[in-house]
Amino acid sequence: MAETNTANKKVKFIVTRQDSPESSSYTEEFEIPYRPNMNVISALMEVQRNPTNAKGDKTTPVCWESNCLEEVCGACSMVINGKPRQACTALVDKLEQPVRIAPMSTFPVVRDLVINRERMFNALKKVKAWIPIDGTYDLGPGPRMAESKRQWAYELSKCMTCGVCLESCPNVNDKTSFIGPAAISQVRLFNAHPTGEMNAEERLDTLMEDGGIEGCGNSQNCVRSCPKGIPLTTSIAAMNKDTTKHLFAKWLGL
Repeated sequence: MAETNTANKKVKFIVTRQDSPESSSYTEEFEIPYRPNMNVISALMEVQRNPTNAKGDKTTPVCWESNCLEEVCGACSMVINGKPRQACTALVDKLEQPVRIAPMSTFPVVRDLVINRERMFNALKKVKAWIPIDGTYDLGPGPRMAESKRQWAYELSKCMTCGVCLESCPNVNDKTSFIGPAAISQVRLFNAHPTGEMNAEERLDTLMEDGGIEGCGNSQNCVRSCPKGIPLTTSIAAMNKDTTKHLFAKWLGL
């Protein structure tokens, strides 16, 4: 009897859609056959296989991005029941019904749930979130990082540029140029690297520009929403300290 009830069970999804960057958004409802342990991505795949809305009308498949399906790539970020998160780990059994899905509003919509995260990637470019080494020839083993530093630096390296921290931050919007918590945390990571610290002052100078660390309002939404549990507010506090020390050092000509 329980198997029969499961076979007939439907899950309703209300999806915010947008046909192009210039067009207006609208909602469309879908009813998906229930399966135990299904996630939001598998529900969207069901719509893709049979693009029919809850009224029985044929429609276009919902567009979204995904890659790894195991919360590593960060591509499937979207707002699910009002919370920015990864769709691959959003289990339908644990979601309030009907399930409401929308694109993250901090970024421009390309189509449906696909957004343009260029703002985030540009912020990472701005702070030079990489180790500037010529990799065309073997340089031999690099300098070792102390284990005490490596342990917390590893936590920062888990960032998958999903954009969830920017979506949850009230200071990241179209009226500000704030680079967001992810880029600030990456400055801390690469400044801690034995080779990356060669460019530490350059990264700190960038954080001291307009749209840099001064844009943080300390709402702490970022650390609560990060899928990887990265200590973003700890990084922001550390970079506040480092930029202040750097500012005084420049004033004193040190």
